[in-house]
Amino acid sequence: MQAYSSEQLASIAAKIKDVKFGMLTTSDDMRTLTSRPLTQQQVDSEGQIWFFVSDDAAYTRDLLNNPQVNVSFVDTGDSLYVSVCGHAQLLKDRAKAEELWNPLVKAWFPGGLDDPKLSLIKVTIQSAEYWDSSASKMMQFYEMARAAITGEPPKDLGEHGRVDL
Repeated sequence: MQAYSSEQLASIAAKIKDVKFGMLTTSDDMRTLTSRPLTQQQVDSEGQIWFFVSDDAAYTRDLLNNPQVNVSFVDTGDSLYVSVCGHAQLLKDRAKAEELWNPLVKAWFPGGLDDPKLSLIKVTIQSAEYWDSSASKMMQFYEMARAAITGEPPKDLGEHGRVDL
């Protein structure tokens, strides 16, 4: 991996590491897109986002033929919006499940780490786009109101960037 990619990856990982929920979008064989919220367990240093899932969910079967996914993260409190494109894999990885396990996961998997449906989705980030506003809510409101009155686009609402890995 090139140095700039590592820095860009670290930047994306830092933005989404504290956003607990992501909307995972998959595509079925008819190319129909569907999304569902999943709890992010980890963004690792290699650009992989980890989720616990049940392997009997219909969308997990879609990954076999259509592994390209999108995961959207939103933190409205910080005006952060991140869209990640990546390659997903459905895995049975006991060691990784043990590493990521926390008591809240047991609500979905009553059998704990031995639950037969317990699986992981690993999304390897391929590209990401983000909108990150450093402006206060008051400044954002002011800029949008000014734009509505003047007809000019709002200015200085934050940073927008794209990362291709």
